[in-house]
Amino acid sequence: MIARWRTAARAAGAGDPASVDAAGAELLERWREPHRHYHTIAHLAAVLDVIDRYASTASRPDLVRLAAWCHDAVYDPRAAGDRNEQDSAALADALLTRLGLPPAEVAEVKRLVLLTAGHVVAPADADGALLCDADLAVLAASPPEYDRYAAAIRREYAHVPEPDYRAGRARVLSGLLALPSLYRIPALAARWTHPAHTNLTRELTHLTP
Repeated sequence: MIARWRTAARAAGAGDPASVDAAGAELLERWREPHRHYHTIAHLAAVLDVIDRYASTASRPDLVRLAAWCHDAVYDPRAAGDRNEQDSAALADALLTRLGLPPAEVAEVKRLVLLTAGHVVAPADADGALLCDADLAVLAASPPEYDRYAAAIRREYAHVPEPDYRAGRARVLSGLLALPSLYRIPALAARWTHPAHTNLTRELTHLTP
């Protein structure tokens, strides 16, 4: 994983190799936090795999990769609203500035990270589309894999009583189903939209009998 971070950071303008590796190690330590069950290195790797596969659809795929590394770097299931995304964007700002990336590149990574709070992407935003589509790829997984994802999310919110969790999770799923486009890259939209909607609707029905 550190090699993937190193390649993306250097492509975006980071200089000192030791500082780049230290920043990557810091991020990996965050992704390995014990309270994570879905938002783990496995999720990060899966997001990066989609970005690599569809990098040609983005204008700055190196920045999309950096945003993927940072987008859940701060993850506290007890945080309210978009606090995790705000804090992850702030971490990206500090970390990438420390690595010497130009301010415009740092600002773009922050913008991309913040998009993952609601996954609402403007039609002309190719980089945002790639990051958000990659982040939501799990929704189109096979039913058994989707069920493992949903169970892992529940474990991350083990502190929430069941009735409250059901209500909150139902709001999240309903919000995803209400998006004008769940996926924006045409090839992914054609292949993933139907299975994702099926999975989301199935879980929503289970949550709200």
